[in-house]
Amino acid sequence: MSLLAVNALNQSYGGSRTLWNVDLSVAAGSRTCLMGRNGMGKTTLLKCIMGLLRSESGSIEFDGTSLRASAPETRARLGIGYVPQGREIFPQLTVEENLRLGLGVRKPGTRSIPSRVFELFPVLRQMLRRRGGDLSGGQQQQLAIGRALVLEPKLLILDEPTEGIQPNIVHEIGDIILALNRDMGVTVLLVEQKLPFARRVASEYRILEKGRCVGGGAIDQLSDDVVHKHLSV
Repeated sequence: MSLLAVNALNQSYGGSRTLWNVDLSVAAGSRTCLMGRNGMGKTTLLKCIMGLLRSESGSIEFDGTSLRASAPETRARLGIGYVPQGREIFPQLTVEENLRLGLGVRKPGTRSIPSRVFELFPVLRQMLRRRGGDLSGGQQQQLAIGRALVLEPKLLILDEPTEGIQPNIVHEIGDIILALNRDMGVTVLLVEQKLPFARRVASEYRILEKGRCVGGGAIDQLSDDVVHKHLSV
């Protein structure tokens, strides 16, 4: 069963088309990696799913609910956590303040940071009073993921989670994605350029090329020929 279903989605910047009739189905419980060379529309597609960019036509449904007219905060309340490319934490705010921002879009009731965030990222508990801008790149990425997890999402969307991160933290982030999926049932949609990380973390892959979805399947079906044709630079 699809948790997220994108059908015939089109989007343009000015007079330039960026997405062409994109179909994307993300099954509940899966870990789907969106792949492609730079500039092929991956981030644009994620931003359309989150409501940060307007799509011209097509449909986006999450858990049976149409998202086309929904504001980004409404989509977050429905259970979509988003970790943007470049992390986009607030550098002048403390770690705790960054995390509490996620509480603002939760459904009424919970006003405390879920303990699960600190179980997954113990370093964040140690650095609650430290400003986000003083953290290392890897720690900032952990903070960005932690902020998304404050929502306790059904679907976690990550745009290039390993970009600019030291190797030991990359491995740790992979472990956390797998644990969230295995232990908490969180469905994952990620954009990732590093093939070893994608093969380790994902269960499915989809390839975008010039704004079109040109292939996909189980991650163990991602052959060297497909990599050479669509992903090599």
